[in-house]
Amino acid sequence: MKLLRYGPAGKERPAILDSNGKIRDLSAQVSDIGGDALLPASLDKLRHLDINSLPLVDGNPRLGACIGSVGKFICIGLNYADHAAETGAEIPKEPVIFSKWTSSIVGPNDDVEIPRDSVKTDWEVELGVVIGKGGRYISEADALSHVAGYCVINDVSEREFQIERGGTWDKGKGCDTFGPIGPWLVTADEIPDPHQLNLWLEVDGKRYQNGNTRTMIFKVPEIVSYLSRFMSLQPGDIISTGTPPGVGLGQKPPVYLKAGQVMHLGIEGLGEQRQKTVQA
Repeated sequence: MKLLRYGPAGKERPAILDSNGKIRDLSAQVSDIGGDALLPASLDKLRHLDINSLPLVDGNPRLGACIGSVGKFICIGLNYADHAAETGAEIPKEPVIFSKWTSSIVGPNDDVEIPRDSVKTDWEVELGVVIGKGGRYISEADALSHVAGYCVINDVSEREFQIERGGTWDKGKGCDTFGPIGPWLVTADEIPDPHQLNLWLEVDGKRYQNGNTRTMIFKVPEIVSYLSRFMSLQPGDIISTGTPPGVGLGQKPPVYLKAGQVMHLGIEGLGEQRQKTVQA
């Protein structure tokens, strides 16, 4: 299934994509795509619906983030061996964890704001993992059973705020609009191997990132298990699993975003995003 949310910001409605790529409203079945609606039993109920009998959504509405009421937006840094190399970083021995604030979350095609005083706003296409069944101390062997599905994330980052301003990475990662998510949540049953997916990103038509999830250092089961040692994972939590090489920071010389540009990115089987950059 491809689950999504559509409508004005803050008033999104739950929906599902039918076999013809049309949006069908799910408001009569679930209040939102998030929380308990992502539990295995809830997803099973949605799978048994007659999708073609659901109300058809006309036109091309705005798409919101595919997950609503997100509790935690957790990210893994330096998780692609080739990306670590381009930034001059050592291969981490354990997953590098940081957070994006939930106030950074926007729809997949919403504008991305260049923060005031920013000179190093950057892009990062990433595979998003959405938790369905919560838990603590989850074993690697059982980890994928806790995953509701996968989505595209652009982990927009301000490198000066992140690296040069002291403290943790978080201040450069969680600015408003720095978390485009979607266009849809693709349920885990449709993605047999999350570690064989091509992912890419372009700025103004130039391809900068062109990678594959097989070069991830820590795979999805290990990430889910590892995180669950330090926090309870809950339905609707989002994990952004790191980016392949080709970020602006890694260019020689570095290249950063400015207002008026367009980012276009996608992951095989998970859809595409397109954002225009604007000045905050």
